[in-house]
Amino acid sequence: MTMPPEAAAAPVDRITTFPEPTRRHAEGSLAALGTQSWIQAWRLTKGWIGSPLVTIQALLYPALTLIMIWIVLGKSISSVTGQSSLAGSVPMMALVGAMSGSVVSGVTLMRERKNGLLSRFWALPIHRAAMFFGQLLAEVGRVIITSVLMILVGVALGFRFTQGFPAGVAFFCIPLLFGIGYSTMVTAISVYSEKGTMVEFLSLLVSLMFFFNSGFVPLMAYPQWLQPIVANQPVTCAVEAMRGLTFGGPVAEPLMKSVAWSVGMLVVFAVPALIGYRRAAQKR
Repeated sequence: MTMPPEAAAAPVDRITTFPEPTRRHAEGSLAALGTQSWIQAWRLTKGWIGSPLVTIQALLYPALTLIMIWIVLGKSISSVTGQSSLAGSVPMMALVGAMSGSVVSGVTLMRERKNGLLSRFWALPIHRAAMFFGQLLAEVGRVIITSVLMILVGVALGFRFTQGFPAGVAFFCIPLLFGIGYSTMVTAISVYSEKGTMVEFLSLLVSLMFFFNSGFVPLMAYPQWLQPIVANQPVTCAVEAMRGLTFGGPVAEPLMKSVAWSVGMLVVFAVPALIGYRRAAQKR
């Protein structure tokens, strides 16, 4: 192979320079955080879409449970409360779907920590908080899908919004805020614990809050000594606020309690979750 005359005539010690690639956003900028968080959220969402476990835990399980509660307990609850059982069971299953789906995403996070994917992300020039906020964005999308599905199933069974459009919007905001707070707690636990311990603890927590809340059976059906605990646990507070926003009833007090629980989980577990993410990503 012969070289072109121009190449042959070029000096041997000549250094060819290339323009330095430009980055759209600085690594630590807010713009980079926003863009990369969306990319991370989309990556997680695509993985969940292809996972049968997520579909079962976050969508199929809550929908089938809602139908079974309506069939088995619907008439009994309605006769006691004078109100459709769907007023409590639809909000309850939207919240349970948010919690059970977060457990699955926590298992996914631990798997990525174990196989070194978090460490590889840490070596890339991306915003250090993008992985954490991306997970929260993905959780928000999943909770929206779960809540919409519960509403559709509930409407098919007879659930209706009777308090107007603003109340309906507020109805959706409650599981969203609750899901963000609960997901933050799950993330903090996931980056510090082993798989078996985390799954057992969170599964037990979901079961306890599922069976002991006013959406499952009326508060008066619980023993008197247990009623204060059931009345003030986070799922009951959210269920009562969502019940008032759809079928009427007290809203202010349960709504304030629900917001306090959700924001409290976010405040308490956000910093440990970020620190845990950093520690897990730096391990080789």
